[in-house]
Amino acid sequence: AVGAAMRLGAVLSALRPALPLLLGLSLGCSLSLLRASWSHGAAEERCLAPGPPAPPARGDPPEAAEGRPGPGHEDFRPRIVPYYRDPNKPYKKVLRTRYIQTELGFHERLFVAVLTSKATLNTLAVAVNKTVAHHFPRLLYFTGLRSAKVPHGMVLVAHGDERPIWLMYETMNYIHQHFGSDYDWFYIMQDDTYAQAEQVKALVTHLSINQDVYLGRAEEFIGGDEQARYCHGGFGYLLSRSLLLKLHPHLDSCRNEILSVRPDEWLGRCIIDFLGITCVSQLQGQHYRTYELAKNTEPEKEEEEDFQAALAVHPVSDMTLMYRLHKQFSRIQLDRVYQEIQDLQMQIRNLTALTPAGEAGVTWPVGINAPFLPKSRFEVISWDYFTEQHLFSCPDGSPKCELSGASKADVSEIIESAVEQLNRLYQPLLRFSKRQLLNGYRRFDPTRGMEYTLDLLLEAATQKGHSHVLAKRVSLVRPLSKVEIIPMPYVTEATRVQLVLPLTVQDLDFVANFLDMFAMNTLDTHDNALLTLLFIYHPYDAQRVGQMDVFAGVKAMVGELEKRYADVKIPWISVKTEVPSQVKLMDIVSKKHPVDTLFFLASVWTEINMEFLNRCRMNTISNWQVFFPVHFQEFNPALVYRGEQTASSNTDFLRDGHFDRHSFAEACFYNSDYMTARTKLAADILDRDEVLESMEVFDVFLHYSGLHLFRAVEPGLVQKYTLRSCNPRLSEELYHRCVLSNLEGLASRSHLAMALFEQEQANST
Repeated sequence: AVGAAMRLGAVLSALRPALPLLLGLSLGCSLSLLRASWSHGAAEERCLAPGPPAPPARGDPPEAAEGRPGPGHEDFRPRIVPYYRDPNKPYKKVLRTRYIQTELGFHERLFVAVLTSKATLNTLAVAVNKTVAHHFPRLLYFTGLRSAKVPHGMVLVAHGDERPIWLMYETMNYIHQHFGSDYDWFYIMQDDTYAQAEQVKALVTHLSINQDVYLGRAEEFIGGDEQARYCHGGFGYLLSRSLLLKLHPHLDSCRNEILSVRPDEWLGRCIIDFLGITCVSQLQGQHYRTYELAKNTEPEKEEEEDFQAALAVHPVSDMTLMYRLHKQFSRIQLDRVYQEIQDLQMQIRNLTALTPAGEAGVTWPVGINAPFLPKSRFEVISWDYFTEQHLFSCPDGSPKCELSGASKADVSEIIESAVEQLNRLYQPLLRFSKRQLLNGYRRFDPTRGMEYTLDLLLEAATQKGHSHVLAKRVSLVRPLSKVEIIPMPYVTEATRVQLVLPLTVQDLDFVANFLDMFAMNTLDTHDNALLTLLFIYHPYDAQRVGQMDVFAGVKAMVGELEKRYADVKIPWISVKTEVPSQVKLMDIVSKKHPVDTLFFLASVWTEINMEFLNRCRMNTISNWQVFFPVHFQEFNPALVYRGEQTASSNTDFLRDGHFDRHSFAEACFYNSDYMTARTKLAADILDRDEVLESMEVFDVFLHYSGLHLFRAVEPGLVQKYTLRSCNPRLSEELYHRCVLSNLEGLASRSHLAMALFEQEQANST
């Protein structure tokens, strides 16, 4: 008994630390069971016996079987559709759409249709195209008959009949057929209507697309129902996509049954009779404001609130009036924007005063990002010095060059803006006029924009006619504006890349490493890439090729690769020349490949990898863009490390080297683009071979293609250090670039200074 008591005491002492936990679990389980019994008792239990589901209780929202939402909740409750594949059917690869927007069913926002005629196509329609067309995402012109020559920059659809009702009928059919599934809103206007494009775009962003919308200037039918309204076509009107889809099946009936002289009345009667929807001027808190112009109206003198708030103005009698209206509304919009900026700046000042930094935290200009603060001397953004005639930081590296083109226009505009701002601050007490720009500095800050500092020699005149010459320093900022996404053609990473490798006798020591990297990164990974070798023989070596082929070792390496990879063929082309011009070599390769071939012109020091090949595919667009990567050139290890072990860890990637901006040896382009540019070059030089020797493929595309030339640093192209041999028979510019590439590729300034210091130390001892 004593032993049992001792064992029980030992067990209790062991469980004593866990006793609060056990008590808490017991109490929690008891409370949960008690709460469950209360909830079941308060609610009516439903029978779960097998059979058809019971009808919902009165007042409850109707729900479909299996818990799916009822009719009023389709747009708010998601449903997960399980994937099921019939095992008896063969597997078929799912074809994905090119853009995620298409796959998700997104639509563009606004489509605009302008109704014009043969008589006004070259006048009012051109005025619409020059004023507001570029503000809309998509705009088409519809006419019955067209003239022999369509004005430049206009997309015109001619229906072949000038009858107004027929034009409206065919236009609605065309819009539904070609754009009904792509856009949410359709804006119909006439060519004698001036519409504020930005206001129309802002209007559709505040309207729900789930309703049938017929919005415009509501007008009564002549002798018709007092409650029914149609939208006046002269002031434009807005249709939703849902209304267009419902209206399309009834257009034929409307054409046959409804008689009207005006097309806008015909369309309004069709919508009312078959859909029961009347035109409204206000919807969802948004107003469609219009203004009717009187004869001999002066837009510059219109100060009425209705005019300034109008989305559409009608009628516009001639082109000049259209341009004057556009100028006036642009001025009104600009004044509104400036006022909004001032209000926002005032709010920022008031709020900044309440922050811990106080008024000292207000940046200049107010609302613009603060200047970039460098964390080390290597991040300091340098200033470029300029005068009214010269720039002292030139693109080609020269210390001084003439100010011209966009840079000259930029400097002139910024000086005029500075004087204008000074006059705005000091008038009417003082009026400034520029005499001379003493000093000018500018730099591009990627966080805020272009910054300027100007030392101006000004002449200040008082109200009494006294004048005085003084120097004043001003600072200006041209801030970065709204970022726009540039539409680009669709490209894919599945395109086959054709590598072209020119080889000379001086390159033989590096071919083995190139082929090893090519086999490891493309052949082993089954990348869609091919290789063509271009053997460049000197005339002396070409005569002795029967006795001793200088490229025999390379051909043996190629044979070994073809044995190792049975499905791989590496062709080669032999060329005899003393001057290996890049353009002449590319002419030979281009003729032996299809026009849709994507070329990558490589160098023997390039280490091919899949990452770069994908960027080559994505950055090269047929008939649009060519890609010239800037490879990373490693420094001479003898100067950088001076006998120490070479750093090879990942943390030292791209550290001891530089991006060689003097080299244009690597390029990605399509054969069709090269052939087009080469044809233009041939017509210009008339087969003068000496001109080709002074050009590279980059020059051909730059001067004769009209394509986008995308040149950017490429961290995926890393080349080991080697001293390149510069051919003196090439042009002076090409030879000079080659020498500069060798010199700048030796080492950085700090490494060169340390090497000179150690050499002087060794000489002094």
